[in-house]
Amino acid sequence: MGFAMASIYEDLLGQCIYENPLASASDLAGFQAEGDAGFSFPLGRLRLEGTRDPGEGQAANLVVWCPEEFPDHIHISWDYRAIQDPGLSILFFAAKGANGEDVLDPALSPRNGPYDQYHSGDINALHVSYFRRKHPIERAFNVCNLRKSHGFHLVAQGADPIPGVPNMKASYRIWLIKSGPHVRFGIDGLECFQWTDTGALGPVLTGGKIGFRQMTPLIAEYSQLKVHQLKQPLG
Repeated sequence: MGFAMASIYEDLLGQCIYENPLASASDLAGFQAEGDAGFSFPLGRLRLEGTRDPGEGQAANLVVWCPEEFPDHIHISWDYRAIQDPGLSILFFAAKGANGEDVLDPALSPRNGPYDQYHSGDINALHVSYFRRKHPIERAFNVCNLRKSHGFHLVAQGADPIPGVPNMKASYRIWLIKSGPHVRFGIDGLECFQWTDTGALGPVLTGGKIGFRQMTPLIAEYSQLKVHQLKQPLG
């Protein structure tokens, strides 16, 4: 049983436009993995892990894309629990090809896990890294980072309240709002950061796909993925 606390913006939520329990293999129909990913469901939740030796570095990491194309002005949420660290988790959102293509368009350059393919390849996206426990400096001072790509632009940062694996007794509800230039990110009932895109680093990104990234040897569980349309855009 997880904490699964509600987002502090529940009153802004309109229609649920996507819901996936991520409870069995059939729930991953249409999902696309980049890199060598292992999927299992031992507790009725998606357990995700890399299957390559962590010593291979970036080549051992992975991204899993949800097949749905989402509009702008949405609230994304899911339950998350890390099972084994070190490692790092990322959500890509508002992801499209550099010229507006579907991020899974086969005409785009192939991707198979190394990070530079995602932040400096031929796609645009926002991505928030949370549960950053890959390197000693990340384990010593826990923060969540928001970056805008194309490019490796750090645009916002906030504290990460999730404990390390030995003290993680339940799942945490991760949530994010993307509405025009506005991004708000939080975990359970705590908002970690807000950011407003001024357009200084390129046009404001709108709709697109979402994808989950992990750095090996992290093993983590995901469940109860939901996307709601906002009742009205943030202003």
